[in-house]
Amino acid sequence: MSNTRKADKKASATDRMRAARAQAERSDRIRRRVVVGGACAAVLALAAGVAFAVGGSSGSGSGAANGPLVVPANASGTGGTVITYGKADAPHTLEVYEDFRCPFCEQLETTTGKAIQQLADEGTYKVEYHLATFLDNNLGGKGSRTALAAAGAALNEGVDKFKAFHDVLYANQPDERSDAFGDVNHILDLAGQVPGLKTDAFVKAVTDQTYAPWAAKVNEEFNKSDVTGTPTVKLDGRKLDVLSNGKAVSPEQFTAMVKQVTG
Repeated sequence: MSNTRKADKKASATDRMRAARAQAERSDRIRRRVVVGGACAAVLALAAGVAFAVGGSSGSGSGAANGPLVVPANASGTGGTVITYGKADAPHTLEVYEDFRCPFCEQLETTTGKAIQQLADEGTYKVEYHLATFLDNNLGGKGSRTALAAAGAALNEGVDKFKAFHDVLYANQPDERSDAFGDVNHILDLAGQVPGLKTDAFVKAVTDQTYAPWAAKVNEEFNKSDVTGTPTVKLDGRKLDVLSNGKAVSPEQFTAMVKQVTG
């Protein structure tokens, strides 16, 4: 065999090894994410002293993501899979990774959410929301997907409408053992708490699950990240420890962490 052929064969083997290693790393990231979500569910189940029992959900729409991809107006990021809140020219960026069914995300939003928003409104940073639906796989049901698709319909109405609807969802997050967010009628009832959100276009988009394929795309992008659990919060790429002993940090603690990073 010539030296050239030997070199080509060696290079080909090296390329295959690199590809295999990259695939293994991606699979490991996804596996760790599922394990983390499952662990959270197990801890909550033990705390409640009961097993999970996820029932069926009612309402129109199947939550299926097999229709045409429609990206909401006001979406940003790769393929329109990121929701950006705040001033576009803010000097810093806060990345927030969440799943609407995640009880620890609910803790963060209901405890520290106002401080997070206030710093964005003041121009300290802009917030980039990266949302996921992996808890549907861990807990059963379709609540994460249905809620995220409805959030896409809210985003189409405006970033401010998305943010208000986002906050309403967390303020009314159901018990982790249920799949109430999988009920489109329940989602529409919650949307009624956001002034001006329930336009005819919004109601139709939620009922028809117009943004379900988009929600699936958003989750795909989440899976490509290095995030292994929710909530995860990063400021200018630096992870902030927003949970301490299973509880969300206080608004004052969060503000102090932000100042430490931003100077």
